[in-house]
Amino acid sequence: MKNFLPFALLFCIHSFSQDFDIEGHRGCRGLMPENTIEAMKRAVDLGVTTLELDVVISADNQVFLSHEPFLSHEICLDQNGDEISEVNEKNFNLYQMDYNEIRQCDCGSKVHPKFLNQTKIKTYKPLLAEVIDSVSDYIKKKYPNKIIYYNIETKSAVEGDAVFHPKPETFVDLLLKVIEEKNSSDRVFIQSFDVRTLQYLHKIRPKFKTVLLVENKLSIEENLKLLGFIPNVYSPEFVLLAPKAIRYLHKKKVKVIPWTVNETDDMKKMIDLGVDGLITDYPDRYFDIQSNKKPEK
Repeated sequence: MKNFLPFALLFCIHSFSQDFDIEGHRGCRGLMPENTIEAMKRAVDLGVTTLELDVVISADNQVFLSHEPFLSHEICLDQNGDEISEVNEKNFNLYQMDYNEIRQCDCGSKVHPKFLNQTKIKTYKPLLAEVIDSVSDYIKKKYPNKIIYYNIETKSAVEGDAVFHPKPETFVDLLLKVIEEKNSSDRVFIQSFDVRTLQYLHKIRPKFKTVLLVENKLSIEENLKLLGFIPNVYSPEFVLLAPKAIRYLHKKKVKVIPWTVNETDDMKKMIDLGVDGLITDYPDRYFDIQSNKKPEK
């Protein structure tokens, strides 16, 4: 027990400071249907500092929340309420559908095979503008002093250009239009695995906060070279992280926020390594650690 108390004190001081960023992945995917207004509100209730979400573009150039650029068979029903097969799901190409069609599809009632404890509700893929307005109104009523940040991923890839989404320049322009119309630029990070979107954003808005998502085994130096500039945040899959990497990035004044950290033991390991935040499907588990690790007075 003599060794536990100093660790607990260090753990609490480091991981629960105001600077530690807890991001609800797709809202809080472990608890609510992903990328929905309901998931975002639940994440706010849990105490996250940042709402992590994905956006795609419809045929009529609307920016809305979705991880896939098609109706996933795992989470969505079609406009008639019928099941979508895995073989057929990519035929429901969201970039070829008007948003009003997309909105009619229920993407919250199905039992998710990987998240069996999700609360099931009939819901839809919301517009980004609607999410920002809804969360803002919700916070004003329940948490008037709270500030929420957004970490918005552009779901794009070279092979999807003009098929599942517009080219990077158009994608970013449409996204920025929404963010700026909602006066939210100071509370938004834009993240991507597709360096092209970040490069274009950095060119036209060099002060806009950027996050490089990483799931490859290239070195940090190689990934930063591919990007071509220093992002605000380096966000790798958590299993790729090592103490040396975190020290290297911190020397460059780059924050390190790994994804997607769901198990409490992994959360503790990442925090102990010195990360600046966590992206998780289960923000509640992080706050459970916080409650259990506070030393007795």
